[in-house]
Amino acid sequence: MDLSVIVPLYNEEESLPELVSWIWQVTEGKYETEVILVDDGSTDGSWAVIEKLKIEYPFVKAIRFQRNYGKSAALNVAFARAEGEVVITMDADLQDSPDEIPELYQMVSSGQYDLVSGWKKNRQDPLSKTIPTRIYNWATRAATGIKLHDFNCGLKAYRKNVVKSIEVYGEMHRYIPVMAKWAGFKRIGEKKVVHQKRKYGKTKFGLERFINGFLDLLSITFVTRFGRKPMHLFGLLGTFLFLAGFLIALYLAYGKFFMMEYRMTERPLFYFGMLAMILGTQLFLAGFLAELVSRNAPDRNKYLIEKTTEENWLKSLY
Repeated sequence: MDLSVIVPLYNEEESLPELVSWIWQVTEGKYETEVILVDDGSTDGSWAVIEKLKIEYPFVKAIRFQRNYGKSAALNVAFARAEGEVVITMDADLQDSPDEIPELYQMVSSGQYDLVSGWKKNRQDPLSKTIPTRIYNWATRAATGIKLHDFNCGLKAYRKNVVKSIEVYGEMHRYIPVMAKWAGFKRIGEKKVVHQKRKYGKTKFGLERFINGFLDLLSITFVTRFGRKPMHLFGLLGTFLFLAGFLIALYLAYGKFFMMEYRMTERPLFYFGMLAMILGTQLFLAGFLAELVSRNAPDRNKYLIEKTTEENWLKSLY
């Protein structure tokens, strides 16, 4: 299979026929293609439309969730089932253009990139959506060091190995480039793509998604950097706080025994020192316990291996 096109959707019955027809026109005769439609618990007639499209277009495959789980869940399930050597994701609202598929496919299949993210430079969305997104993209670039303009663009292309090596959950679909980088896929590129105004339905974007995005950024940064070595974070912070509290206690003790100017418990600094030592001890113990859990996790020695010189070695790993 040359190409898998994955389209997560929620209540997009009006746009689906036009989208699938457009993908067919772009890919027919050029690539061995599958289109995986993931209905994320739609409450309209999306699934009935998909069943009709399945009959008309032989490259259509579909999955339907019993309820709405979110875009990350839809992508994760589709990634597990994708068979194409190049995997392209796009939104179902017709704001992403299937005409971008050939160039995205070429950028990945040529071996130049592991992942290519779309950049909606001229975005056709209201300010209520574009301003929060710019702030979010700036924060993500600063936190991860990945120089992409548009992390949340639904139009992306991946090597097959990338989607088979990551797990997408929660709202983490925004951070697939981050997860790919920490999995060892560092050839991450960007392509300016056409962004069109929404033709049917209403946007699913809300304030809660913006807030959740920043919370997930903190989560993914912690998990990717310290998931296998939590003591490096908690132990460092705990040691620093404990030493700060201990130095405060030494200073107060020196004043108490050599200057005799005050009682230690009369100084507010005494309580700050005690608090620092208590918090430092708790953080150190949290890191120690997290390290024990990590060391005994079933996937503690799971490492991504791209290739070996001996075929039987690779088979024995799975």
